[in-house]
Amino acid sequence: MSGRPNLVVGLTGGIGSGKSSAAAYFGARGAYVVDADALSHQLTIPHGPAIDPINVAFPGVVNEGVLDRPKLREIVFSEESQRKRLEAILHPMVGEATRAAMSSAEARSAPYVILMVPLLFESRSYADRIDCAVLVDVDEVEQVQRVSTTRSVPAETVRQIIAAQMPRAERLLRTQFVIDNSGSRQSMERQVDTLHPVLVANAQRAFSRRQMIGAGAEQ
Repeated sequence: MSGRPNLVVGLTGGIGSGKSSAAAYFGARGAYVVDADALSHQLTIPHGPAIDPINVAFPGVVNEGVLDRPKLREIVFSEESQRKRLEAILHPMVGEATRAAMSSAEARSAPYVILMVPLLFESRSYADRIDCAVLVDVDEVEQVQRVSTTRSVPAETVRQIIAAQMPRAERLLRTQFVIDNSGSRQSMERQVDTLHPVLVANAQRAFSRRQMIGAGAEQ
């Protein structure tokens, strides 16, 4: 991809794991954060670009240009085919938005880019864009408790969302770095402090490799 950052770090984790908090800590240390969830949300704001296609695919979930998110969530996480129908609408749009963000001047000037994607490992289009992955990890009991408490989502709905995502054990096998978010916010921030210079060093090595490859191509 033209203008690709020197190092793209995939940041992922199950629902309620604390990805957004971890991304904010990385961003405070100079990383450029591309949040696929936030971009998806922008597509589904009132009268947003994805509203009309969603209204056609899921009659009754849009009222006067406004998406009924709880109603849509109930539909798509009750049946896999409905979830895939929604993904077929949103994923190409979000993919294009993330590509644009990652090729921006801000992304290319940052020490590295954090690409935060909940379904990072499930989607090859995202997995192929990253150089390494960071998993924010928490056990499923804690996930259910956090989401049902802080977002007023029924516990059973949270369990359905977890069941639709990659199992925790498989995510742990696929990642290069793990942030344990079973403790305090201070504990997470200390782990980010430890990981940040490692990622900066990896980005510097990636930059040097690309310079050498570019120099070789010119000879």
